[in-house]
Amino acid sequence: MKTQGEIEAAICEGMSHFEQDYMGRGPKNIHAHLIGDLIVVRLQGVLTAAEQQLVKSLASKRGRDLLKDVRTQLIETARPLLEAMVQDVTETKVLSLHHDVSTVTGEEVVVFTLAEAPAFRETRKK
Repeated sequence: MKTQGEIEAAICEGMSHFEQDYMGRGPKNIHAHLIGDLIVVRLQGVLTAAEQQLVKSLASKRGRDLLKDVRTQLIETARPLLEAMVQDVTETKVLSLHHDVSTVTGEEVVVFTLAEAPAFRETRKK
């Protein structure tokens, strides 16, 4: 049985591989937090150079909306893969996935809702 930290680290690794394989580059920073039956993943520095240029070159609302639409479509297309990765790591069924990206900060947040809080072993105290 994994510890909470091992679960969070495995989720970070899986999300980082996803970003590299599907989006073309990995995040500069990534953290996952297991909070009861939720997994919150915060990825920083995810926008590619092309995405940053798109947001800058078009009218602010149009560039932002286009980037968010594309990123949302990519996440939705890969949803079964992401849910399977989280389910493998947590050994718990994924009920839903929520996603948003900031075109201003280049930060992305993905939240997974699980059927129940996953079991994990306590870490040993030193």
